Amino acid sequence: MKDIIYFLKQIHSYAGKILYINMIAMTFIGLLESVGTLLLISLIGMSGIVNMNVDHIAIFNLFGFLDDLPASIRLSIILGIYFLVIMGYNLVERQIVIRNGVIQNGFLRKVRTDTYSGLLHANWDFFIKNRKSDLINLLLSEVTRTSGGIHAFLQFMASLIFTVIQIALAFWLSPNITIFVLISGVFIVFLNRKFLKKSLALGNRNYELARQFYAGTTDQINGIKDIKSNSLEESRMQWFRLITKNMELEQVDYLRMKTTSQLYYKVASSLLMIIFIFVAIKMFQAQAGQLMLIILIFGRLWPRVAGIQSSLEQIATTLPSFKAVKRLQEECQQAAEFQQQENVKALDLKKGIECRNIHFRYNKNETTYALKDINLWIPSNEMTAFVGRSGAGKSTLIDLLMGLNQPESGQVLLDGIPLTKENLLSLRSSLSYVPQDPFLFNASIRENLMLVKPEASEEDMWEALSFASAAEFVGKLPNGLDSLIGDRGIKLSGGERQRLVLARAILRKPTILVLDEATSALDTESEANIQLALERLKGKMTIIVIAHRMSTIRNANQVIVLEEGQVIQQGGFNQLSQEKNKMFSKLLGRQMESIQ
Repeated sequence: MKDIIYFLKQIHSYAGKILYINMIAMTFIGLLESVGTLLLISLIGMSGIVNMNVDHIAIFNLFGFLDDLPASIRLSIILGIYFLVIMGYNLVERQIVIRNGVIQNGFLRKVRTDTYSGLLHANWDFFIKNRKSDLINLLLSEVTRTSGGIHAFLQFMASLIFTVIQIALAFWLSPNITIFVLISGVFIVFLNRKFLKKSLALGNRNYELARQFYAGTTDQINGIKDIKSNSLEESRMQWFRLITKNMELEQVDYLRMKTTSQLYYKVASSLLMIIFIFVAIKMFQAQAGQLMLIILIFGRLWPRVAGIQSSLEQIATTLPSFKAVKRLQEECQQAAEFQQQENVKALDLKKGIECRNIHFRYNKNETTYALKDINLWIPSNEMTAFVGRSGAGKSTLIDLLMGLNQPESGQVLLDGIPLTKENLLSLRSSLSYVPQDPFLFNASIRENLMLVKPEASEEDMWEALSFASAAEFVGKLPNGLDSLIGDRGIKLSGGERQRLVLARAILRKPTILVLDEATSALDTESEANIQLALERLKGKMTIIVIAHRMSTIRNANQVIVLEEGQVIQQGGFNQLSQEKNKMFSKLLGRQMESIQ
């Protein structure tokens, strides 16, 4: 029952009074069907074929005014009323089905929107700790699975309300018969409670299998180039066959469990009805009319009781998915970066960015710090470069400067003001970031550019493309700006993708430009053009660069060298290159050797 209450609370939080209006309408439907049942009993009794022996029941006195009418007219009136009742029943039922559909699909949309919003606004640490495929599985598959639970809940409520009304009517017609039916129903529900536990267990297994399936297929599609180049197709197919076989078996187990549950109900109800009819005839000398009532009551109540059990089983099956989605939403809320604001003014950096006594580690249970005692100053409208060997902490420091991660101790200050949730969005609004692994959407070049600036003119776009040395290759494409570039820009070379992402960053006209190995995939000529463009930007925006190619940062105002999460050198390019036997001169020397 706690699962039903849980669903009710969740649907109530979305639907509110509409849910209860629907319940009232369901009650009205139950009453209409009850009236139809009474008319049917009257019709059978009036036919003279079977004496229903219901004259002693007060409710049938409502039709006493028909006794004075001729039989032919009386029959026509009852049939007409019965037709109107049934038509009214079906009209109301249609509206309820539509309203239930509105509630179900609206609630599904709300869950999807809330989940997606939570993901978008969660901090970077949340995505570091969670597997991307698990998040996508929850957002797409498990959220959709919860829709079946909502449908089952609405079906459960409809069956429950109808059952209560039919029980009330049955008590009115024959208390003894109804009590027997209820006792039998409770007994069967008690015997079949194990099916609810099985449904919940199956739901947990289905959720885990779906998670593994989605994770595996996502990884393999992302790594399809490695799979094909290393001839791994057959081993991957073996994994796919195994997990899909397990998923098939789980679905068959659920079907087997559900049909077994329904079989128990149908066989038990038939057996109980046979026993009761036998006892009624042999011991209580029941008349034909009373037997008709027995069959009528059994026929009305048992399908609804079976429907309630079926709905409960479906709810139990989908409950693990629903709880997993709600758990994800709660985790996202706890990891929220900031409260969404309107009309946020982009940060106008006047002086610069300061890192003061910063320490950071990804796992607080570990003793190793990714960054230790970082103290540095990044002046505004100048170019600052970070260099160092792989794993030195360069990208980690950039993530802190962009507010993606927060220092364990120490502060990042913007013009002397600490970077917090309150001004984080202002910083992001002023910043453009170009990663080492460029990301493009499966859309046209125009759409990818307008993503950061929807109101950009075609002239603005070509200007940004020219800046990034991308105008020439875009102009040669069959459809120019409207050329489709494929999934993640697969139709373009690595250098072309990187130039497009750089053009997109420039189109935004940021005051802070962050380049994380943004020229690593460029040829020498394109890199030289980017260097000239960056030189033109100096004095107009704050440029922060991570680079392994020393040629990229030759014109930087200052170079900061990192090693094992610490700043070990800091100064101008020429100054550091002359400090012999230091890290920077060693890095520079190795690159010169590789060129030769």
